[in-house]
Amino acid sequence: MGFLDFVSDVFDGAVDAVGSVASGAADVVSGIGDAAGSVFDGAIDVVGDAVDVVVENPGKTLLVLGGAAVTGGAAFIAAPALAATAGGAGLLGAASTGTAISSLSGAALANASLAAVGGGALAAGGGGMAAGASVIAGAGAAAGAGLSAGLVKDS
Repeated sequence: MGFLDFVSDVFDGAVDAVGSVASGAADVVSGIGDAAGSVFDGAIDVVGDAVDVVVENPGKTLLVLGGAAVTGGAAFIAAPALAATAGGAGLLGAASTGTAISSLSGAALANASLAAVGGGALAAGGGGMAAGASVIAGAGAAAGAGLSAGLVKDS
């Protein structure tokens, strides 16, 4: 076997390896496409089922939405106090200044706690106090929707 034969064999092996990798990648992409299609089809089915429930039960739907609105609104109003309670208990770590939130008090405690719940201060790339209040309001609304849905379902 001469040098040219050796180079030819190496080149053929490299071409086969690249072909195998490309074939494997195509299989992965195809599998991802199939999975995405399944997820999309499942989402369409869920939305269709939800629309059917709303059409068949408009009164119950309004009660659930009302419960979500009331608890979400109440949670939004109480967000500073709720966040300050969590921050004061030491559940939220440190403020963007590096100070432990649990060592703060008053408005500084509420503001730092809301910012921590919102993913951090705006200056640090987080959502800030507004995002924190929104997170708490969203959690309140979800809790209210779940509770009212459970109550309506049993009636």
